Amino acid sequence: MRTYSSFIGRNVETEGGRRLGRCHDLRAELDRSSAKVTGLVVGGRGRLEHYGLRRPRRPDCIPWSAIVRIEGKRILVRDGTELE
Repeated sequence: MRTYSSFIGRNVETEGGRRLGRCHDLRAELDRSSAKVTGLVVGGRGRLEHYGLRRPRRPDCIPWSAIVRIEGKRILVRDGTELE
């Protein structure tokens, strides 16, 4: 099991090595009894959103389903993953 804080600050890269930015926050959908993580908020706009300096109109968000693995200080996502 991973904690929220274990994701924050990790580099997010594609399997091919393209750097997408650092993870600044997690995106989740809430229901009555739980939260389901749906994405990683990364990059400069994601950092501004995390601090409340930008409205979440179009955040830099990587879908959770694109994560391939987490290793060391980085999160690897599928090649071809684009920011939503």
